Amino acid sequence: MTQSYAFYVYGSYAFAGLVTVAITLWTWLDGRARRREMAVLEASGIRRRSARTRQTS
Repeated sequence: MTQSYAFYVYGSYAFAGLVTVAITLWTWLDGRARRREMAVLEASGIRRRSARTRQTS
């Protein structure tokens, strides 16, 4: 009876691994796209609020 569950168990591990790789790849690619967008915006003169320097009075 142990043999009958092997396909299910291995299939479940393969599916979980595939989902993990897909989410990791998606996150990595999205991060690269956001960095490219930020570079384009910064090159056009738009800056982030966190990058502003404080003016002293």
